[in-house]
Amino acid sequence: MSYRPEDIEALVRQVVNRVMGEEQTHRSALSSGKRPLIDADLIHQLPPNSTYAVPPNALITPLARQAALERHIQLQEGSDSQPAAKTNKPAIAIGADHGGYNLKEALKKMLAASHPEYEVVDCGTHSTDSVDYPDFAYAVAQLVGTGRAWRGIIIDGAGIGSCMAANKVPGVLAAMCYDQATAVNSREHNNANVLTLGAGLIGPNLAQQIVQTWLATDFGGDRHARRVDKIWAIEKRFSK
Repeated sequence: MSYRPEDIEALVRQVVNRVMGEEQTHRSALSSGKRPLIDADLIHQLPPNSTYAVPPNALITPLARQAALERHIQLQEGSDSQPAAKTNKPAIAIGADHGGYNLKEALKKMLAASHPEYEVVDCGTHSTDSVDYPDFAYAVAQLVGTGRAWRGIIIDGAGIGSCMAANKVPGVLAAMCYDQATAVNSREHNNANVLTLGAGLIGPNLAQQIVQTWLATDFGGDRHARRVDKIWAIEKRFSK
């Protein structure tokens, strides 16, 4: 069966009107305070190829589901928060762009085997398809900055861009490390809570050593605490 152009236009208009009507219905439910709303605007703020844990009893609009499909975002329904630790263990959020994907997967296996005391939260990406590193740096840093993750690890090609992006998030002290000495320094002197790595600069064995060292090193406090407090003071000047 063939359709005339005007028939196709009418059909498209019908579908759009129906979807927009449902979207408005969901928004009305939100404004009445009944249920949380997951809309297309929220989905477009998430990194592509990532996972979003949908709050209990939330309404997901049709446009949000379509946006999630287009951006390859997995909607996990029946979870408590976006994304968060599944247990009472301290959470380590980990994320990477396409250049850091393989190293991220290797580090996840290492952490699962060597550090069962932590809950690893994977913020994506989930393939080697090209993506933008700031999206995943933000996803990890936001979890750390809001206290939903204890530490964060981000991997891209050089580790520099992700470090810059993460440090824009309040509550984050991100450090790019390329050997065990810098890993120790970033923790002992700077109390870094986010580690960034350059997959194109270091191999998986060195990366694992850096992560192990970084997680095991405590903050030195004393004179270092005074200096780190001054870093936080700089952030507060621009948060008013």
